[in-house]
Order: sequence, then C-alpha cells, then structure tokens
Amino acid sequence: AFVWIGLRDPTSEEFDAVAREFYLHELAVEDAVKAHQRPKIEEYDDTLFAVLHTIEPGDGGELAIGEVDIFVGAKFVLSVRTGARTGFLGVRARAEREPHRQRRGPAFVFYALLDAVVDRYFPVIDALETELESIEDQIFEAKLGRANIQRLYTLKRKIGGVKHAVAPLLESVSKLVSGRVHQVCSDNREYFRDVFDHLGRINASLDALRDTIGI
Repeated sequence: AFVWIGLRDPTSEEFDAVAREFYLHELAVEDAVKAHQRPKIEEYDDTLFAVLHTIEPGDGGELAIGEVDIFVGAKFVLSVRTGARTGFLGVRARAEREPHRQRRGPAFVFYALLDAVVDRYFPVIDALETELESIEDQIFEAKLGRANIQRLYTLKRKIGGVKHAVAPLLESVSKLVSGRVHQVCSDNREYFRDVFDHLGRINASLDALRDTIGI
C-alpha cells in the first residue's frame, strides 16, 4: 500500500506539514518552495525528487509555463503543482483502471505523472509547427515583411522556452533507463524508456524548428 498526495499552489504551512510527515530532505523542499527550478531528477537518500515544467497555451498566443515537483518514496508520492492550469485527475483514473500496474507501487504513479506532462508537449509542438507554416506562406509578401520577422523572433522565443523544459528532462530521464537506477524505480525501466523516447522525438522536432527559422 502507498499514498499519493497532490497539492496545488500550497501555502507554506500546508507544504511544511506534508514535508514533516514524510521526512522530506530540506534541500529538495527548498527547491520546491522556491519553484522556477530547472527540470531535473535528483536522489535524496531513499527519496527521488523531480522538477517538471508544464507548458500550456496562454493568453495572447503566449505559452504558460508552470511547474510540478514530485517526491517519490517507497510508500508515497507527493506531487506539488505550481502555476499549472491542468490537473492530473486523468492520471488517477488511469491508475485506477490499471491495478496490475498500480501494484508496481509509487514508481508507476511517478511514471504516469511524467508521461502526462510529456504528452502535453506534443500539441504545443504541433501548434509551433503550424505557426511556422503560416509564416512561411506569407514570407514573400512585401507588405508583411517586418511583421513576419517579428513573428519569427516570437516563435523562436517560444521554441527556446519549450527547449528549456525538454532538454534537461531528457538528460535526467536517460538516467532512469541506463546505468544505476534509484531503488524506487529499479523495476520500471521499460516505462521510463517510453517517456525517454517521447522526449527524444520532441527534442528532435524542436531542433528542426529552430534550424528552419535560422535567425
């Protein structure tokens, strides 16, 4: 048996209470409280700590970037959502539909959360590719020259924002499928390999977009 607690934009008092209950490492807690950390997966004694960035459509065509911090222990998962609009009720429903995988313990919930965050990158990539195609269709219209250049620079900034979320996470997840793996995740490499493959595809798409823009 294990417990999964999900917090959304918790107060410092709420987070401190949970941190004490599960004996979370003070350095990991400090990172989670500060938020806006670089995506990463780190070990703290018998607990795994992950920082993920969520990316969703925002206002005025911009991208809204939030953060999900995840603590994984032998008997618990704690997810802390900061600034992310979309929750993880779908992940819970998936876990309930797949009790045979749920028996793998907290590592499966961690994988399912990670997989959900990464899967939400795909529509963002599709939107960026569509935006680039729209600019290319108008690139030779003289009256739109300056506007198109501005759109290209805006698009480049968006691509950079997604890249900052994906590239460090790709590096971190690679450690869950090769070499020494934390005991919490040791029996679940095949699941994390699937996430690693998705991240690799997304990273390649970002590189292709950036090369096409070339500014």
